Amino acid sequence: MENPATNAGNKTKICDKTKEQVTTPSLFKVLMHNDDYTTMEFVVEVLRDIFHKSATEAEKIMLTIHFQGVGYCGTFPYAVAEIKADQARLKARKAGFPLRCTLEEV
Repeated sequence: MENPATNAGNKTKICDKTKEQVTTPSLFKVLMHNDDYTTMEFVVEVLRDIFHKSATEAEKIMLTIHFQGVGYCGTFPYAVAEIKADQARLKARKAGFPLRCTLEEV
């Protein structure tokens, strides 16, 4: 016969459930800045190639950059925003332009 005192601990179940907390990554705006050297055509090319803007949208953004000094290229998670800004800067340097892109947290 089993001793009831030794069996008492076997009836307790321990459940280790941890709640997964999903956090959305911080979003960042990519901004392109005006300068006196980068051509309008090149800015449109960057907006189309890197930020996947339509021709019309790229033209509008380019004109905003030209007349207001800065233009909004898109909002992305930090890693994506940094990569796109780096790609734009690299493309500009290879073409001999001092194009500047910055990130701004949303």
